Amino acid sequence: MYLFLAFLMVPLIEIALFIQVGGLIGLWPTLAIVVLTAIFGTYLVRSQGRLAMGQLRSSFQTLSDPAEPLAHGAMILFAGALLLTPGFFTDAVGFALLMPPVRLAVIRHLRSRITVSHFEMGTTHGQAYHRDPRSARDSHRAQGQGDVIDGDFQDVTPRDEPDRPSGWVKGPD
Repeated sequence: MYLFLAFLMVPLIEIALFIQVGGLIGLWPTLAIVVLTAIFGTYLVRSQGRLAMGQLRSSFQTLSDPAEPLAHGAMILFAGALLLTPGFFTDAVGFALLMPPVRLAVIRHLRSRITVSHFEMGTTHGQAYHRDPRSARDSHRAQGQGDVIDGDFQDVTPRDEPDRPSGWVKGPD
């Protein structure tokens, strides 16, 4: 129901704002504002996105909870979509979501409404967590034993077959 109301109300609000602002300052200044906010918003989304990615990498390196940096990244992505959508209302909401205090307030509100039943990360009882039981690469890196090169191999042990030419070269006649 809320999604339906959002899809109904947002275009109506945008149309009303376009009519009001366009009537007040004219067509070309209104269109210039829409284009400039999209350009400026793209710049802000890129810079805020870099900060969010840095925080996410840091949380992965320190094995801390990545939920908050992921939430910041998702809101920055949503803000970017809003800023690229032509309109004054969506631009205002998009610019608001680019401000870290606003994102923190949204995260706090969402955190109060969401219950996490289970979360597990890192190692358990000194054992490294293996993503793929056939690969020891993750456990070697987790235990600090240096780089491991992962590769495939094929057994080329000769079989008990008579020697025949391979077909690439002409064999003895």
